[in-house]
Amino acid sequence: MTSQLPAKTVNAELMWFSPGYAAQLLLAVVALLLSTTRPLDAKQPRVNQARHTTVSIHSDEFWINGKPTYPNRAWQGHKIQGLLFNSRMVQGIYDDLNQETVSLWAYPDTGKWDADRNTREFLASMPEWRRHGLLSFTINLQGGSPQGYSKDQPWHNSAFSADGSLRGDYLERLGLILDRADKLGMVVFLGYFYFGQDQRLLDEAAVINATDNATRWVISRGYRNVIIEINNECDVKSYDHEILKPARVHELIRRAQAMSPRGHRLLVTTSYGGGTVPRENVVRVADCLLLHGNGVSDPDKITEMVHKTRAVPGYTPKPIVFNEDDHFDFDKPRNNFTAAIGEYASWGYFDYRMKGETFNDGYQSVPVNWGISSDRKRGFFKLLRDATGAKN
Repeated sequence: MTSQLPAKTVNAELMWFSPGYAAQLLLAVVALLLSTTRPLDAKQPRVNQARHTTVSIHSDEFWINGKPTYPNRAWQGHKIQGLLFNSRMVQGIYDDLNQETVSLWAYPDTGKWDADRNTREFLASMPEWRRHGLLSFTINLQGGSPQGYSKDQPWHNSAFSADGSLRGDYLERLGLILDRADKLGMVVFLGYFYFGQDQRLLDEAAVINATDNATRWVISRGYRNVIIEINNECDVKSYDHEILKPARVHELIRRAQAMSPRGHRLLVTTSYGGGTVPRENVVRVADCLLLHGNGVSDPDKITEMVHKTRAVPGYTPKPIVFNEDDHFDFDKPRNNFTAAIGEYASWGYFDYRMKGETFNDGYQSVPVNWGISSDRKRGFFKLLRDATGAKN
């Protein structure tokens, strides 16, 4: 049976009629929901649920379920085995709690924003991504800019309340996505914080509380296909909290790593802005290293970034992943994707709706068409399929 998003609860303000009738109606609604859906309670642990996908790292290779990714695969003379190609799909659980901006995200066919529809359509597209060879994607508890790039972010998109507690509706949607990824054999880079939204948390104590709560939630549900990305582009100046900035972000990496129970430790890292090489404090503790290719239009600079990263003091063999890059040229023999492959680094596709484009374009701009619905998307997935040898 296809998973469904939990129905919204009845608004008590609408029950202006007799208390007895209201109680009967509420009981009827609950009975109907229990008979037709399997509600997911984000607050309840699900440690006994069987899981299908486990990601691990062996030297500089990613493995899934005890085997390297893309086993024995090489392409144009370059090793593919052990890489983890990905796409930035951070808006899979997006919502806007600011009533003054939520209308910006209206679907063209309905004129309204619908967070549950967004997640349903995300879920429906995942098998197609997987058939093209995509083994991973990035999602974030505070999303990303729904405009691609934004100077200001008045919208309110956060799975955390001000004190760092978790919002159940966000986690219900996230649980559906992580469950589907687990069944499809896909790995999820789960980001916690995003600049422009981290100020939704009151103070540093709230950031720590949020980190602990989100990590406990992942652990309690038994996910083994998740890699934690503490925050997106930790070196961006827009972050309000010092513990999310480059000098101290390793503290949260270590904290999340230390929480893992029963011998299975979560893999944890953070990412840096376009063209930036990770600092030594992160290189020494992170399980893999996340780079971004934004602003890097010359593929030779991608090569240079990988070389510089491996030269950072404290580096030991571990995977290097570009999990965000908004450069394409997929029809050309050399582009940022192929340059990363040439240096044995994984590469991630970042696509947003550009000026003059339509609903079908971009994976970060809200509302999102999660299908392979544009020439740019088709170019990425074709090159991915060619490189990985996927049969779709």
